[in-house]
Amino acid sequence: MSVENAGPRPEPAEEGAGVPLHHRVPDLGALELLLAVARLGSLGRAARAQGITQPAASSRIRSMERQLGVALVERSPRGSRLTEAGTLVTDWARRVVEAAEAFDVGTQALRGQRDSRLRVVASMTIAEYLLPGWLIALRTQRPGTAVSLSAGNTRAVADRLLAGEADLGFVEGLDVPAGLDGAVIGHDRLVVVAAPSHPWTRRRTELTAAELAATPLILRERGSGTRQVLDAALAGAGGLAAPLLELASTTAVKSAVVSEAAPSVLSELAVREELTARRLVEVPVRGLRLGRELRAVWRVGQRPVGPARDLLGLTRGAP
Repeated sequence: MSVENAGPRPEPAEEGAGVPLHHRVPDLGALELLLAVARLGSLGRAARAQGITQPAASSRIRSMERQLGVALVERSPRGSRLTEAGTLVTDWARRVVEAAEAFDVGTQALRGQRDSRLRVVASMTIAEYLLPGWLIALRTQRPGTAVSLSAGNTRAVADRLLAGEADLGFVEGLDVPAGLDGAVIGHDRLVVVAAPSHPWTRRRTELTAAELAATPLILRERGSGTRQVLDAALAGAGGLAAPLLELASTTAVKSAVVSEAAPSVLSELAVREELTARRLVEVPVRGLRLGRELRAVWRVGQRPVGPARDLLGLTRGAP
């Protein structure tokens, strides 16, 4: 076959083509060092200005020269001066550093905007009995952050987070709702409570899980962490009887129980004061485990930052 029929030869690839930019361009620290050498006229003074040793500065300049393929600095007993190429590279480096400074100012502004507010959503028990103390402590750390808190059941917390309407959530229950990540921050226990006049408070024997399951109770609504734990615990005892009342707040449930309407199952955190004052009485149940985990939750892939991260740190050591 003749050469003429072989077709056109490909052009040689340009030097550096296909190599990522960060492999071909010196890092910001090296460019700042070069600018310091130009400004101070000495590699030693430039090293001190950058907070590094002179050998480290020399090594960084040599590495940059190898990377660029040109000599940048001439060293002599009288000091260091830029080569002709070094002067040109320094002019370019100054523009890069100025752009980086503008980038830094912009990102600081974004962080400031992010840190100016915190939207928290929590299930009722945590919102009422734990979050107030945490938010007071956060106020000390971040007095300029405006915090909004909304409360709802576990399902509502998940919905708000997934819709992007909250930065951090808190739930109690058996597991992390779908679409969320989380961390266990503490533990809680559900207790059976009744008014002091209720027959259960005078029993000589412990209540059984079957008796509890068969009794119409005053309960939180479906979708709450309390209800989720109770439904799971009594599934093997025939499941819960139809509730006497379903109420959307722990305070309303407690008021109904105190008025002698019927017993309930509530967080130990929520009834601690009533048990101490004997407005409610805890009723022991044989062989029934009603422990649950308290969790901080957030959208998958969006781990808390800024004020949300600080609040998460304050929750360590929850009950």
